[in-house]
Amino acid sequence: MRRALTISLALGLSLLVFVFWLTFFSPRPPLTTDAAVLAGDGSITDYCTPVLLDGTAKKADEIAKGNTPGCSYTHFPAPILQECREPLPPEADDIRGLWIGVTGRVGHVERIEQCGSRTVITTAGIIHDYGSNSTAGLNTNDTEGGVTFSIGDKDYCPRSSAAMIWKDKVLNFHIFGWGPIVVRRYLEDDQLVWEYADGTQTRMNRICRLPEEYKTPRPRGARFRLF
Repeated sequence: MRRALTISLALGLSLLVFVFWLTFFSPRPPLTTDAAVLAGDGSITDYCTPVLLDGTAKKADEIAKGNTPGCSYTHFPAPILQECREPLPPEADDIRGLWIGVTGRVGHVERIEQCGSRTVITTAGIIHDYGSNSTAGLNTNDTEGGVTFSIGDKDYCPRSSAAMIWKDKVLNFHIFGWGPIVVRRYLEDDQLVWEYADGTQTRMNRICRLPEEYKTPRPRGARFRLF
């Protein structure tokens, strides 16, 4: 009995150590976001006048994947899919634009880009990009943004991975790409609804320009300094 308990504890501890390593120390994917896009200024765009997705220019899979540089971008970047004109699939709704939370997470601001079956959400220092692209895999593969701890001059933030798949005009976030749905986004009248698996919601209204205070993301996370 004691031997079985010892083995179970050892296996449990090993699993915790592996998950901790995977979350914070496993190699990050290479940064493939176009350097000009990251250097660009996304605050000068009028997000109430989206481009026409008429198929006259690049397709989604001809554009480099966007992912978060380090634990956060330093300023709100230019749109990832600004050169893309591929029409949306029939199961998708058009939720492109800039949105601000008016209930739930009041004041939360996010930009949503769509082109073909690709969706990019840029907010709070992070870039979540799902879909066919020219440089990496389908799933988002970056970070949740908040710095948990620092060692020396290096910040460590939790890794994240998800698929953003449209079904019946609802954008479903599947954890790890194959896991359960943890977040849904969908239009309800003129509002974008952001809903977690536990039913909590943030309702967002459309805005045309990025407010000045959102150009630079606020530092997030516990930010413990270990050494």
